[in-house]
Amino acid sequence: MADEWFENETRKHQQEVQRLLILAAKLLLDRAVFHDQSKLEPPEREIFIEYTPKLREVTYGSEEYKAYLKEMQIALEHHYAKSPHHPEYNIINGLNNPGFEVDGMNLIDVIEMLCDWIAATKRHADGSIGKSIDHNQKRFQISDQLTQILRQTVGYLNSAK
Repeated sequence: MADEWFENETRKHQQEVQRLLILAAKLLLDRAVFHDQSKLEPPEREIFIEYTPKLREVTYGSEEYKAYLKEMQIALEHHYAKSPHHPEYNIINGLNNPGFEVDGMNLIDVIEMLCDWIAATKRHADGSIGKSIDHNQKRFQISDQLTQILRQTVGYLNSAK
């Protein structure tokens, strides 16, 4: 009798974990399909067409890079307001205070953010995900613990290819 109860409880637990993992996978698949859709529409499209090649030629986080971002402000504010995988989303939408942008994010947002950072480094001649994580840890006041998780996830994704 105890064996049967244990088996039933374990199966129920397994099914609930499976349901939640499938839900998380579906949410990630939705993010994959719709990632950066707003960049293909006004007001972002025209500005990104002009600045994406310029950004490719500069180092992420450099003064020149920051100057380009200021020139792109209209597109970036629009993009961040629609994109919860950007830490700035939480400030623009009044979800938390400047300097603590990642505190308003969930794990699905964080995974998309990290994938976005990895892909973005491939657009730069001198792109480095390690340097991007270092830069963004300071920029967004990301905890050491989350930073380590991001680094480990990069390694895991690279080994899973």
